Amino acid sequence: MAVSPHRRFDHAYQEAALHDAVDGLRERAPISSASVAFTPGQRTIGLSLLALLIVCGVLLTVPTLVLLTLLSTLAYVATMVDRLVLFYRGLDDSTIIRISDEDARAIPDEDLPTYTILVPAYDEAEVIGQVVANMEALEYPADKLEVLLLLEADDESTIAAAEKVCHGTVTRILTVPAAEPRTKPKACNYGMHFSDGEIVTIYDAEDGPDPLQLRRVVAAFRRLPENTACVQSKLAFHNGSQNLLTAWFTADYALWFSFILPGLMRSSSPIPLGGTSNHLRRSVLDRIGTWDPYNVTEDADLGVRIAESGYRTAVLDSTTLEEANSDTINWIRQRSRWYKGYLQTWLVHMRRPRHLLRALGPMGFFRFTALMAGTPVIACLNMVFWLITLSWILGQPALIQQQFPPYVYFPALISLVFGNMAVLYMNVIACRETRNSALLVASLTSPLYWVLMSIAAIKGTYQLLRNPSYWEKTAHGLPGTGNDTPSGGPA
Repeated sequence: MAVSPHRRFDHAYQEAALHDAVDGLRERAPISSASVAFTPGQRTIGLSLLALLIVCGVLLTVPTLVLLTLLSTLAYVATMVDRLVLFYRGLDDSTIIRISDEDARAIPDEDLPTYTILVPAYDEAEVIGQVVANMEALEYPADKLEVLLLLEADDESTIAAAEKVCHGTVTRILTVPAAEPRTKPKACNYGMHFSDGEIVTIYDAEDGPDPLQLRRVVAAFRRLPENTACVQSKLAFHNGSQNLLTAWFTADYALWFSFILPGLMRSSSPIPLGGTSNHLRRSVLDRIGTWDPYNVTEDADLGVRIAESGYRTAVLDSTTLEEANSDTINWIRQRSRWYKGYLQTWLVHMRRPRHLLRALGPMGFFRFTALMAGTPVIACLNMVFWLITLSWILGQPALIQQQFPPYVYFPALISLVFGNMAVLYMNVIACRETRNSALLVASLTSPLYWVLMSIAAIKGTYQLLRNPSYWEKTAHGLPGTGNDTPSGGPA
C-alpha cells in the first residue's frame, strides 16, 4: 500500500517501521522466524541424538563408526546423483527467459510499472560513487523508478560520501535507525515501508547490473504465468581472472546460475535466491512476508517461502556483475555466513516437516534438504574424511581398516572417484558452455577450493551454535578489484 510522503517523515511512523523491520515476522509468524535458532523440540531432539551417538561410540565404537560412514557415503552419492540430474536438465537452457534489447525497449514508458531498488550498504564510502553511477546507467524512466540507498544512521563516513554524489540523481538516501540485528534484511524491511514500487529488487553496493535489466524483468513477468513471484537475474564477476580464488568463485557461479538453477526450474523444487538481482512482485511480498532480519541468508529463506506458498521463480538471461572476493580470509567470512544461513533456513522450515512435504512434494522436500542442510554438512564432513584418508595413508591404523568393511568401502570408493570426477566434469563443461576458457585451470584445481569450503562450513556451523544472527561484513573495493575489465561467468 502506498504511503503518504508526508507521513514518512513522521517520527511515530519511523518508529513503527523500525519495529516491524525487526520484529514483524516473529510477531506475525514466530515459527517462520530465525530469531530463535533452535526450538525447544529441535534442541531436545539434537541433544538426544548427540547423547545416543556418544553412548554408542563408547560402547560400540566400530559398529557406530561403520554405520556413520555408510550413512554419510550414501548421502554423498544421493546428493551427487541429484546434482548431476539437475546439471543435465540445465544443459537444455530453454527454461532461461531471454528478452532481447529490442523487446525490452519496445514497452512504452507509460506502460512500465513502478520499480523500487533497495541498495543496503554499510561502511562502503569507497564505492558509493560507483553505486550511484550504476543506478544512473539503468534504462528506466526516472518518474517510475525509486532507488533507496539504505545506510545505517551511525555510518557517518558512508552517509557523507553519499550526500556528495546523490544530489540531482534518482538515488535517495534513507537512513536506517541503529538497532539489532545489524543485518541486510533488517535494512531492506525498513526500506519497504518507504517505497512504492510494484516490483522490488535488491542490489549490493558493488553491483553493476545490465542497464536493461529492469525492462527485461518487466517483459519477462508479462510472458510468465501469474504465479511467478520472482525473476532471478544471473550473477557473475568483473574480476574473475584477478587470482585463483576469484577464478574458483567465478567458475562456481557459472555452474550455479547457468546450469543448476535452470535445472531446478524444471521441477517444483525451491530455488535459493541470490542475495542480489532477485526481482519480486510486491503484491506477493505483501502476502507471504518480506525478509527475515535474523536469517543471514534471507534470500535463500525467501526462495523457500516462495515455493512453499505455491509460487514460482524464473531465471532471466541478464547479468549483474559483482566483485568476487580476492582475499581468502574475506572469502571465508562471506562463505561461512552463507553456510550458517543455509542451516538456519533448513531449521526454520523443518519446524513443520509435514506441511513442507505437502507443499513441496517428496522430490522438492529432498532437494530442499540436500541444498540447505546437505551443502554445509557435506562440506564439514569432507574435512573429517580427508583426515581419515590422510591418517590411513600415513599410518594405516587398524581402527580405520575396521571402519571400512566391503559394504562400506566400495560405496565410499565410488563416492570418492565418481563424485570428484563428476564435479570436475561439471565445472569444465560450465566453462566451455559459457565460453570462458580462462577458468579452465580453476576448474581443474577446484579440489583445493573445496578445502576452503570445508573450513568455511565448519566455521559457519560453529557460529550457528554460538552467534546465529551475527552478520559478518564482507569488505568490498579490495585492491586490484577494479571493474574496468568485466570477466568471469556467463555473458
